[in-house]
Amino acid sequence: MVENLEYNSDRPRLIIPEYGRHIQKMVDYAVSIANSEERQKVAEAIIAVMGNLNPHLRDVPDFQHKLWDQLFIMADFNLEVDSPFPVPTKEKLMEHPAVMGYPQNHPKYRFYGNNIKKMIDVCNSWEEGDMKQALKYTIANHMKKSYLNWNKDSVEDEVIFGHLYELSDGKINLAKWDEDLTNSNELMRSRSSKGRNGNNGSKKHYHRNNNNNNRNNKKRH
Repeated sequence: MVENLEYNSDRPRLIIPEYGRHIQKMVDYAVSIANSEERQKVAEAIIAVMGNLNPHLRDVPDFQHKLWDQLFIMADFNLEVDSPFPVPTKEKLMEHPAVMGYPQNHPKYRFYGNNIKKMIDVCNSWEEGDMKQALKYTIANHMKKSYLNWNKDSVEDEVIFGHLYELSDGKINLAKWDEDLTNSNELMRSRSSKGRNGNNGSKKHYHRNNNNNNRNNKKRH
C-alpha cells in the first residue's frame, strides 16, 4: 500500500498549477500524439475543458486567446497544432518588461508633489490677466501649505516665491508682489482644527451608539 503512494515532490513540475495535474497530463498526451489530425482534435478538446473551468468567459475572444497561449505554455512550446491566434514563443514569454519611468520632475522639492508642477505648467500657458494672477496666488499658497506639512516651523513667503520661480523656469516671479500669502499660523491652525473636528465627530458618533445600545438593553430587561 505504501509502495503505491505517489508524492508531489516525485512528480513532474506543474507549469500552470491552477489547472491541476489532470489537465497537464492531457497536454503531455497531446504532445506525444504522432498523427497531426488526432493531435489537433485532442488540443481543441483540452481547450474546451479548460474553458469549462470558467464557463462565463469561455466564449470571449480575448479569453480564448489566453487559453491557447496557456496550452502552448503547458506544452513547453512543443505542441504542433493550428491555433486561431498567433502562437507564442518561449523567447517572448521570457522577455523582461520594459522599465517603467517614475515621474520625478523636481526631486529637489518632492514635498510639493507632481501636481504642483502640472498647475504651474497650466498657469504658464494662460494669458496674463486677473485669472492668471489669482492662479499664481493659489499655487503659492498651496506650496506654502505643502511646505508646512513637511516642515512644522513657519516659512517666509520669500522662500516660497523663490521655489515657485525655480519650478516655473523663471516665468512666475512673485518676489515684488505686494500681497502676502496666508499666514503660516493660520494654515497650521486650520489643519489642526480639521483633525480635531474629525476626532470630535467620531467621539460623538461613538457616544450616540452607546446611548442607543443602553436604551436597547434597558428595553430588553
